[in-house]
Amino acid sequence: MKYLYSLLFMLLVCFTMMAHAQSNDAELAREYSLNGEHQKAADIYQKLFKQDKQAYFQLYVGELIALKKLNEAEGITRTMARNYPENYEYVISLSNIYTQQGNPGKAEALYTDLIKNLPANRNAVNMLASQFYQTGNADLAIRVFKRGRELLKDDKAFSYELMALYRYRHDKVSLTEECLNFLPANPLFIGQAKNALASVYEGNPDYDMLKGALLKRLQKDPQEVVYTEMLTWVFIQQKEYDMALNQALALSRRLNNGTTQIDDLCRILVANSAYDAAIRGYEFIIENTDKASGDYIAARINLIDTRNLKITTGRYNPADLLSLESDYNSLLTTYGHNKTTAFAMQKLANLQAFKLHKLPEAKALLEEVVGMAGVNPTLIAACKIDLGDVYLLSNQPWDATLLYSQAEKDNPNTPVAQEAMLRNAKLAYYTGDLAWAKRQLDVLKAATTQLIANDALNLSLLISDNLNADSTGKALKMYARADLLISAEQPAKALQTLDSIARQFPGNTLEADVLMAKARIRIQEKDFAGAVLLLKDITEKHSTDLWADDAVFMLGDIYENQLNDSPTAMQYYQKIITNYPGSLWINDARKRFRALRGDKVS
Repeated sequence: MKYLYSLLFMLLVCFTMMAHAQSNDAELAREYSLNGEHQKAADIYQKLFKQDKQAYFQLYVGELIALKKLNEAEGITRTMARNYPENYEYVISLSNIYTQQGNPGKAEALYTDLIKNLPANRNAVNMLASQFYQTGNADLAIRVFKRGRELLKDDKAFSYELMALYRYRHDKVSLTEECLNFLPANPLFIGQAKNALASVYEGNPDYDMLKGALLKRLQKDPQEVVYTEMLTWVFIQQKEYDMALNQALALSRRLNNGTTQIDDLCRILVANSAYDAAIRGYEFIIENTDKASGDYIAARINLIDTRNLKITTGRYNPADLLSLESDYNSLLTTYGHNKTTAFAMQKLANLQAFKLHKLPEAKALLEEVVGMAGVNPTLIAACKIDLGDVYLLSNQPWDATLLYSQAEKDNPNTPVAQEAMLRNAKLAYYTGDLAWAKRQLDVLKAATTQLIANDALNLSLLISDNLNADSTGKALKMYARADLLISAEQPAKALQTLDSIARQFPGNTLEADVLMAKARIRIQEKDFAGAVLLLKDITEKHSTDLWADDAVFMLGDIYENQLNDSPTAMQYYQKIITNYPGSLWINDARKRFRALRGDKVS
């Protein structure tokens, strides 16, 4: 027995040493191959192949092919295919060698024979298709799966696999058909289907193809819900928002399945500035929801908020704002001041503070929300920041900084905290404490939110540039007062202050800054043509100034989103890419340029 144990131990040691030697040889051969020394690699792999044919077949034959020793590779592969007929790997390798030899007909014959003689077995189909795919033959893998469907008499078999292959091949037509065939029996897959299609579609022609396919299917089967949902999605992708809503409303009426999906769609519509369609959607929800439910109240609030956005992002008159105020007050009278209506209270306060300039009313509402129990902490923080702004406009800077500081402390390491810190820095800038403001802004230049980082960088540079030219900062302090008036949406007073800077401080260094401030006022007043003239003045006369890249990007944005002039917008986005590669707007400019050019933007 002792002798037997000794023998087993010696055999174990020998096997371990052999495995270690093989491992070392294989690593050496791999290095030779990577360095292009294929003969040296082939010599080592030949020795290893003799020890373990199946393990080292592909590596050895790969080196023979690299050395153009195709006949030798063919002989070895034929032998392996004969010795291991159940393994498709060797026949596929032989087919590849025939292709390398310039005999595609012989290769195709082998492929055809493999596929023709497939057994009606799901595992066998998967194995052969997988081996074709691993050798770079995705088209043959598709043929295998289609043959598998015939053998199994199941035209829905291998749908996941085929969709993955069509997506890999960017075969839009086949992927579309496969998804639409698969979805009726698998409606929960709809989100994945949308992602798969969006990953290969490149513009409206592709979505038109999908729309046509869906309409044909709906003519045959108008009750198929998943097709209607997909059609709604297509309309959204093509920015046909009214059509998207019409589809969703028709489906909701037919199914009588509540209003959750309409509410989700309305949020998408609002995010895409399709306010009229969103308003129709919220009106539908209100008409079809129990008035005693929380959903009804939420829809009422969302409807007014959407009207608010529609009015305040376009041209409006005082009557529009007063009508909005009346709607908010009516809602709050009906449902009271509580945690459910707190968001509406915040919106009304902002309307009163910045559009109607009713600071006492706005202050009272925000103070009430801040002191209210059970309100979402994020909303509380936002209201504290808004209330700080109202205190600042009411000439209560100490109360303002206290609230900003509370919001920052209560939400550490969040965008809310960074926004509160930026407001505190701006407060110091507005009130003339320029050195402290700059220290805070320099910290915020590394903020995770790009807009905050950009604002902090620009304001920090504005302070340092002008203090270098005028250590007292008198002109800059007047400019800061104008900046505060712009934030308070008091354009007439802001313009008056800006015009006073040149008169009181001739030769100051704020010319480009004043132009940018006036451009912001024009944008605030929806005078986009006037804003364009001022921004162009900056790009032409101050092309190396602090505001130059901001002005170029803003011009692109105005031409794209306000003046509907995509070619001109592209020119300005291209100018950011070419002339200002270090700009914080570079990524946005690239993305917008590619989208306007028609590229597929991920």
